[in-house]
Amino acid sequence: MTGPIDADQSTAVLVVDDEEPIRNALQRFLKGINLDSFAAGSGAEALEVLRTNPIAVMLSDIRMPGMSGIDLVPQALAIVPDLAVVMLSAVNDATTAALCMQRGAMDYLTKPIDLDDLARALQQALRRRDERRATRELDQRAREAWERERAKAARLTVATLEALVNVMESRDPYLRGHSARVADLAATVAAHLGLADDVVEAVRLAGRLHDIGKIGSRESVLNKQGSLTPEEREHIKQHVLIGSQLLAPIEELRPVLGGVRNHHERWDGSGYPDGLKGEEIPIVARIIGAAEVYDALCTSRPYQEKMSPYEAVQRMGQMAGSVLDPRVYAALAEVVRRRRSLVFLEGSDVPGP
Repeated sequence: MTGPIDADQSTAVLVVDDEEPIRNALQRFLKGINLDSFAAGSGAEALEVLRTNPIAVMLSDIRMPGMSGIDLVPQALAIVPDLAVVMLSAVNDATTAALCMQRGAMDYLTKPIDLDDLARALQQALRRRDERRATRELDQRAREAWERERAKAARLTVATLEALVNVMESRDPYLRGHSARVADLAATVAAHLGLADDVVEAVRLAGRLHDIGKIGSRESVLNKQGSLTPEEREHIKQHVLIGSQLLAPIEELRPVLGGVRNHHERWDGSGYPDGLKGEEIPIVARIIGAAEVYDALCTSRPYQEKMSPYEAVQRMGQMAGSVLDPRVYAALAEVVRRRRSLVFLEGSDVPGP
């Protein structure tokens, strides 16, 4: 004997059958067990109902003109992934009904339908639907918690790496603050070029970490006051490889790897470590490379007097098209010009010629 099913507005049943008397009879039965229902006379009509109404269960015939139940099942589930599907088949359609279950149906009933069996099938379909939704929600919460923990660990790792860079640069008065200045200028240039926000952030982070590989360089070479020997130059060049290898295992830092590895490439292909040329060089690396050249020219070194921003930009203009990407250079020059204009407006400096 069938009884009412505890239901709410999210447990409506869609009856799909090309025979109107069967649709009407099933809807009367569903009303008697406290389930709202909708009806469709074809597969195409059923899909439209699913798009516009909160359907929990679909009772569908298999043999219908046009779209069959076999074709309807996957299309219905594409619209409502949580949909519980019960097929209604003739006795000789059992094999076809099993195929529908392979495509996502939960159960099938053979005609003539026993109403007690139908009620039990509906209760089971709703229960399995709720269990599947609950499992997915638990999985989603677990994934979100895992992502939060991973992001937290990544932030801690990046903070640790930035601290290492700060410690490394603090030992050399000529390098102190270099990476922070490069990061700030490079990110501003990237934004001026109209790059996406995530790329601008990758440029900023790559600027902070572009010299992290120097923790593997000998201090005697890093702090050498005179010119380097060929062997020492090759030793220093390894920092881009060491840095990219150090960061590679951290998935969140994948977007910065090109900037770390390739910021010493040159537009004409004469740079290192990969001899990349022109557009082959990642845009992050091209921007970092230009910002680093600017910072080097504007910082006092044992072998060079520091230049004014105007002088540095003029000098870099000679490198555009050989060392530097001309477009990146133009953006950097404009960023420096604007910065100097702002400083002038604040009254703390007077721009040069």
